[in-house]
Amino acid sequence: MREGKPDEPETETQAETGNNAGRTTDQDPTSKAEPETGTARKLAALAIPTFGQLIAEPTFILIDTAIVGHIGDASLAGLSIGSTIILTAVGLCIFLAYSTTAQVAHLLGAGRRREGLQAGIDGLWLALLIGVALGVALFAFAEPLCHALRGRGDVLDQAVTYTRAVVLGAPGMLLVYAANGIFRGLQKVRITLIAAVSGAVVNTLLEVLFVLVFGWGIAGSGSATLIAQWFMGLFLVVPAVLWAKADGVTLRPQLAGIMAAGGDGLPLFIRTLAIRAAMVMTVASAARMGTHVLAGFQAVNSSWNFAMNMLDSVGIAGQTLVGSALGARDWKRARALTRSTGRAGAVVGLGVGIAFAVVGLAAGHFFSPNPQIQLLTAVGMVTMGVFFPLQGWMMALDGILIGARDFRYLAATCTITAVAYIVALGLLVAFGIPLIPGDVARTAVLWLAFNVVLMGGRGVANGLRARSDIWMR
Repeated sequence: MREGKPDEPETETQAETGNNAGRTTDQDPTSKAEPETGTARKLAALAIPTFGQLIAEPTFILIDTAIVGHIGDASLAGLSIGSTIILTAVGLCIFLAYSTTAQVAHLLGAGRRREGLQAGIDGLWLALLIGVALGVALFAFAEPLCHALRGRGDVLDQAVTYTRAVVLGAPGMLLVYAANGIFRGLQKVRITLIAAVSGAVVNTLLEVLFVLVFGWGIAGSGSATLIAQWFMGLFLVVPAVLWAKADGVTLRPQLAGIMAAGGDGLPLFIRTLAIRAAMVMTVASAARMGTHVLAGFQAVNSSWNFAMNMLDSVGIAGQTLVGSALGARDWKRARALTRSTGRAGAVVGLGVGIAFAVVGLAAGHFFSPNPQIQLLTAVGMVTMGVFFPLQGWMMALDGILIGARDFRYLAATCTITAVAYIVALGLLVAFGIPLIPGDVARTAVLWLAFNVVLMGGRGVANGLRARSDIWMR
């Protein structure tokens, strides 16, 4: 603890950020790679809390769904439309967490703690500005957006009400993203898990109070989520600001710093947009294959989105550790961490994939009473499960390259891969569907295309980059 200052946010993984600061270990013949067991422990110490934080927003929507389902069919349908708009808009801003993590980790690894915290504060200001603009825009255009997603009559009214309530919390949620980036860069991620759990508890209690006790309907549900989002934002921003202030960091908005944060985030935004476009095309292709295929796709996709957070958490842990090592110019440790993180991603992917496939054999009963949809769900989940090791390895390297701030390469390769995948799906839908007999085969082919072309293409691009030294700058 510094005299006259709050406790230092010491890293929970006991990383060597401070010890390696400013040291160029690639020229040190005595430098040794960290033991594999130590690296695994550090990855786990970062990945497990990160997983809890990653599922915060999906958990809010899940809680909303469970409680709103007791109001009526129109409310539940409206929630589906509103939540789709919100998750898409907020999801496109995930770059706030990724870019801030990489920048803070690099600067702390280089022993430039004050500059690292300043970059974090700049990221918070950027998040607040984007959050306010996003909230105002979605509030103003909630009705046409919900209408575009086929909301009509009572469903449209419910969707607009929910969207306008929740989007007022957009600044709070984006502040959570940026603050998470600060704490990941500091390797102090337990606070992000505590914030996520606390936010879920607050959301649940307020949902019950507003919807079931006060009878506010879907507006009460949206209001509960709004309050929970701001609660989480303040929960994380306050300690981040206190630590920054203790280090002499200016808290006033600095245009140069905010612009720099935005410049770092733009390639990551493009990367995310490309991936989202590919996912939208996948949904559209499933819809062209028939109602049963689309229903089975939705069951598999919702399950996959949850499971992918486990793989993503490994990549984020590697992103933090590698970013710190590169900031300290410890090339050997960065290379060793890259290998360890890639292996960890593949191993976690194997375990999750086996569980995903096994659960998938019976999971259809939870999504539909229709035997055909149950079968298609099982086919999709088993097919996806086979490719989870590939996805885990790809996501791990994705995190490594983000930690290295190789943003432009990721934006370019994700865009190229997404375009190739979209073209392949277009050809499949136009010429392949008539040749594919039955919904089972169509479901399998759709998920094979997704994994081989989109995930496989990203994996090849990430693997080739990781084998080079270009990204270690």
